[in-house]
Amino acid sequence: MAVDIKSLLERGVGEIIVKESLEKKLASGKNLRVKYGIDPNKGDIHLGHAVPIRKLKTFQDLGHTAVFIIGDYTARIGDPSAKDKTREMVSEEVIKKNSDAFFTQSFRILDKEKTEIHLQSEWFKSFNLAKVLEIASKVSVAQIMEHETFKKRIEKNQPFGVHEEIYPILQGYDSVMVKADIELGGTDQKFNLLMGRQLQKAYGQPEQDIVMMNYLIGLDGKEKMSKSLGNYIAINDSPRDMYGKVMSIPDNLIVQYYELCTDITTGGLDIIRKELDEGKNARDIKAELAKLIVEIYYSASDAEDVEIEFDKVFRKGGKPSDMPIVKMEMRDIRIDDLLMDCKLTSSRSASRRLIEQGAVEVSGKKITDPFKTIQIQDDMIVQVGKRNFVKIKI
Repeated sequence: MAVDIKSLLERGVGEIIVKESLEKKLASGKNLRVKYGIDPNKGDIHLGHAVPIRKLKTFQDLGHTAVFIIGDYTARIGDPSAKDKTREMVSEEVIKKNSDAFFTQSFRILDKEKTEIHLQSEWFKSFNLAKVLEIASKVSVAQIMEHETFKKRIEKNQPFGVHEEIYPILQGYDSVMVKADIELGGTDQKFNLLMGRQLQKAYGQPEQDIVMMNYLIGLDGKEKMSKSLGNYIAINDSPRDMYGKVMSIPDNLIVQYYELCTDITTGGLDIIRKELDEGKNARDIKAELAKLIVEIYYSASDAEDVEIEFDKVFRKGGKPSDMPIVKMEMRDIRIDDLLMDCKLTSSRSASRRLIEQGAVEVSGKKITDPFKTIQIQDDMIVQVGKRNFVKIKI
């Protein structure tokens, strides 16, 4: 299989260290060990995580060894990069549950039979204090304080814990343990990725090259896609939710999502840019994007079905063919309580806010009084916003 080095090293890539070295490795024909690690702080892999995992799959398809690491130890600390406060430590039970979910979900992208998988605990659980001191001796305090996040916290008089300073060292040591030739990560991970090179050199190994991927902007159009910010699309979202969320991204992110989340060719990207510049309806281009993404994680038929359903609901003002059923007794209930009982909101204050914003309908009629009493009826449809529907059965 011919290696398209140009596409491999440019598509979605923000920076490479060291590019000349990596090009030589790829041209050598050697089977390379390509590492990517992810912390199981949350239970879902989202499209932002999928960007480097998809790049890992590209290396895998070219015959290289994909080394996928779940950071069950670094997750206990939480990556401090770009954070202005210390993360809450995650319990061992949550980490175990999320790790299992991450392994399962990663194989929706990677070839399971050809992927080398590891938990950090394979090597860290047997460490004693002597080993910790040995590794720590390879890194100076001055080097740790070069971390951009730590420098900013000091400037702003914001605290950070000693355990946070250990995070990049643990991630870097992973590269020593798996003898990585290449490590993938986001552009915001530069310090941690470079730590892998430093520790490999200290332990007499060849230094890994680094491929840093551009990060995906979330649904808010402002911040990096993140579970904590709620601006994410999970690869385990239903086809309907996935399609609808893609359709909600700002128009200025269309090209970025095509580039980072799909397999469209470079020529295809150029055509999309040209169509947008020439004023083609962005909604139509976004609809094709949504179909492509659903097809990647589900199937072409699923993508067709959700497109038809989406148009029915959002273009023609219809109701979904399939919606959640909530069983209730026939009675009178205040609308803010009804939304909570239907799990459409999490609190009365949230219910009232949505009602006052005109986002709530019951049986096709908009409700604007947050204290209105509703009589529960069979087949009553409760709608919040454009995408959330519930049918009530007595």
